[in-house]
Amino acid sequence: MVSPTPTIQCWPEPVPYIFNGVAMQMLQQRDKIIFLYPNDHQVRYVRMNVPHRVPVTPSWYGDSVGHYEGDTLVIDTIGVKLGPFAMVDFYGTPYTQALHVVERYRLLDYEAAKEGLERDARENLRPATGADAGSAPDYSYRGKHLQLQFTVEDEGVFTMPWSATITYRRGAEAWREVVCAENMRELALAGRAAAVPIANQADF
Repeated sequence: MVSPTPTIQCWPEPVPYIFNGVAMQMLQQRDKIIFLYPNDHQVRYVRMNVPHRVPVTPSWYGDSVGHYEGDTLVIDTIGVKLGPFAMVDFYGTPYTQALHVVERYRLLDYEAAKEGLERDARENLRPATGADAGSAPDYSYRGKHLQLQFTVEDEGVFTMPWSATITYRRGAEAWREVVCAENMRELALAGRAAAVPIANQADF
């Protein structure tokens, strides 16, 4: 049986868990960057060239602020809200209020991106058709690729920071709508009530 995850339970997917989605769109404006993720219409905002709010009000995607260092977009996130499915990965690794994630995005020429693409092909199971949730990648594309290197710190869980890299390919098709079908009953557990998120009042 699959363990409960934010994805399966129709909950918001916090950083860095949300990076498991194989697709994303980035919309840049003067004072903010908006990230769109295919799973359940998730939207994440990054305020540019400003400090973190004081105090930080915890939210599902945290308080994200960004700036450029040369051609690299750097995003710093703190204040990720805790919930019943608070995890940083599919394995259920928890996080605490001390979670701190730094993302570094940069465009790479195909030759520079090949190492990351080849490692992904070796280490991650992908359908033979190339059809992934959100958008099938264009495996023949040889132009610029977007690489994300992110570092996770959480002294409440990890003994040291750790990092990972994702290399995004260009999509081969129109952006698909991927909707989480909320269901108050868990089919796998013979009708037991599912933990669908319900708010008694707004967060803000």
